[in-house]
Amino acid sequence: MTAGAAPAVTLRGIVKQFPGVVANDHIDFEALQGEIHALLGENGAGKSTLSNIMTGLYRPDQGEIYVHGVPVAFHAPRDALAAGIGMVHQHFRLAASFTVAENFALGTHESRGVRLELGGIERRVSELAQRYRMPVNPRARIWQLSVGERQRVEILKALYRGARILILDEPTSLLTPQEADNLFATLRLMSAEGRTVIFISHKLEEVMAVSDRVTILRRGRSLGTVLTAATTPRELARLMVGRDVVFSLKPEGHTVGETVLLELRELYAESDLGTVALHGVNLQLHAGEILGIAGVAGNGQRELAEVITGMRPRVAGSVAVAGIPLRGADPRQAIDLGLAHVPEDRLGTGVAPSLTIADNLILKDYRRPPITTAGLIRYDRVRVRAGDLIERFDIKAVSPQTPTRLLSGGNVQKVLLARELSGSPRVLVAASPTRGLDVAATESVRSLLLQAAARGVGVLLISEDLDEILTLADRIAVLYEGRVMGVVDRAQADVEELGLMMAGSAR
Repeated sequence: MTAGAAPAVTLRGIVKQFPGVVANDHIDFEALQGEIHALLGENGAGKSTLSNIMTGLYRPDQGEIYVHGVPVAFHAPRDALAAGIGMVHQHFRLAASFTVAENFALGTHESRGVRLELGGIERRVSELAQRYRMPVNPRARIWQLSVGERQRVEILKALYRGARILILDEPTSLLTPQEADNLFATLRLMSAEGRTVIFISHKLEEVMAVSDRVTILRRGRSLGTVLTAATTPRELARLMVGRDVVFSLKPEGHTVGETVLLELRELYAESDLGTVALHGVNLQLHAGEILGIAGVAGNGQRELAEVITGMRPRVAGSVAVAGIPLRGADPRQAIDLGLAHVPEDRLGTGVAPSLTIADNLILKDYRRPPITTAGLIRYDRVRVRAGDLIERFDIKAVSPQTPTRLLSGGNVQKVLLARELSGSPRVLVAASPTRGLDVAATESVRSLLLQAAARGVGVLLISEDLDEILTLADRIAVLYEGRVMGVVDRAQADVEELGLMMAGSAR
């Protein structure tokens, strides 16, 4: 941190309202030049709104913004970028069919001429990549890159466009442990040369490892800023949520049964592009077991979940539930055999966002009694069931008739789990069940998964969050390019070894 210099960015009394919601309520925030400053808060605490104000996507209703002590007013993202503020979003904003250099040129003056000269851009990309130890091929097309390489492109693109203040939103959510460590080294390098990094994350251990200071938001207000070295993950969680948070959820006396509830034999499947997505996968899941599937996103996890649940045809191999073979792509048979599914895309695949909570809760049962009798849906029974599940799963909503799209991410996930677990399934396939959720919602969802396993449900937990898998799983299988690189018991699991397997080294 640069002593005596004006703060890199200062927000004073920021207010931003949306219909019925005060997203930012007189927030004060200050990030110093040359520091890594973490921004923490539950979903809905106001972090995204504050970031969007700092990057010119939103205008504050009240308040002032200063960059290096100079008052500024942003009317568009280009104004923020001109002031030296850039952002790397959790979901990358890259044109997949373009090269790295072409993505750097998009939206800049270099892309407005009659002819685009890529040679100079490629040289500048290579210089930045070498300077910040983030190797990337400027001529590679984005679709050819790994997730970690795509993130490097986003960060380098922001630096290429002159960002001195860099906002990173959940930057490690799709990275291996080794890639996360490399990212942290890069951030410290940026900090050492005077750049400011604002680090938004739900992973408290990462915040403790990389940040200098932390600002906590709760319900649209700032609770203040603390030195990272003077606090603990437990204290940060308590400030975020307003109560103590349980970090170690594994129940005492948890046992795994001998009955095999799900068996995969020599499973092969193709991706949407027709390439091999699953290559000879063999796995068994037992009653009461949580089997974690670790791996970097894009290594066959989505295809695995979809083949098991009947949403995608398999090329070869077999899937059996409690010894009963599944036909090809037949979701209804999978449901009838007791397969429940929480997909990674909760809004696009898991629920119908425009339907009410009550309607979403009966999507698998609306043709069956007691919900339907004589071909008619009994809405009195629908309301009773919805009320019961909302209470049992602690879904925060005004009423069962609330459109699901109006719920927070954590409550949407609870709607999904309520629907899938209320049918007494044999097997639950849960893909990235806590991605994007805050500390409290994550605690709640993980607790529901553990309760299901305690009742004898076999849980296949697919997650890119290695900490989550190490917290919940009984055994861990690592998937790389559609192959199982190894299976280890959690008690013998080594993070370094798992990270190597996630990068393609067989056990």
